[in-house]
Amino acid sequence: MAVLGGAPKLIALDVDGTLLSTGVEISARVIAAVRAAVAAGAHVVVTTGRTVLTTRPVLGELGLTEGHALCSNGAVHIDVARGEPVAVQSFDPAPAVLALRALFPEMIFAAERVGVGTWATGHGPGEYSIGDFQLVDHRVLSSQPTPRLNGWWPSGTAEEMLALLASLDVPDASWVHGEYGPWLTVSRRGVSKGWALERLRRVLGVAPDQTLAIGDGFNDREMLRWAAHSVAMASSPADVLALADEVTGDVAEDGVATVLERWFVG
Repeated sequence: MAVLGGAPKLIALDVDGTLLSTGVEISARVIAAVRAAVAAGAHVVVTTGRTVLTTRPVLGELGLTEGHALCSNGAVHIDVARGEPVAVQSFDPAPAVLALRALFPEMIFAAERVGVGTWATGHGPGEYSIGDFQLVDHRVLSSQPTPRLNGWWPSGTAEEMLALLASLDVPDASWVHGEYGPWLTVSRRGVSKGWALERLRRVLGVAPDQTLAIGDGFNDREMLRWAAHSVAMASSPADVLALADEVTGDVAEDGVATVLERWFVG
């Protein structure tokens, strides 16, 4: 970590698979390490694929009361003190839905309605227990801009889905597939965790060599490339591990705390 020339000033932390295992509380040791970093003056930025609604409980659990958080893979920027979005990078989902339906007629879609809930064309494996959940048809789901469109293919495998996605071309959209199972997330072209973090870094006036990112998923790849020092959780897919400067323990081993405790003591 000498590459940073001291303690990091901007710390990007993924949530699921990094800060916590989905459905499980964050460990006391990780919470203490995060709070110690904040107390020392570092900008700790929760950077997640989660929505605003499902990120707020994580911020509360960590005790973060001010600063910034990036949700929906960087498409939604939250002012933590207010708990509200200050910037939303939306796109028209209709072309993506049309193109994906041609490849996967049975695909189930879910579009985020920022701060409100979700429109979905069916029930998928995701949890939408927070906010308003409405079942709608493809026409309604495609009728309003969204920062995040999820697609789940119930009748296929991840490998089959990836093979078919090679022919997907939606000019104004980018997509990233999930680590496990046949699902993907579509956003406005060029928007990613790394893109959003670079915008925030410039606003905060943090030097590029004072940045740290910790993550575990395919949607963390741009974030890991962005950071001066990137850390992957031990449970990450091989493609993610290959991008990182360092590998830390998994959630059960408090891998995030292991890294942060080098500089910050709770």
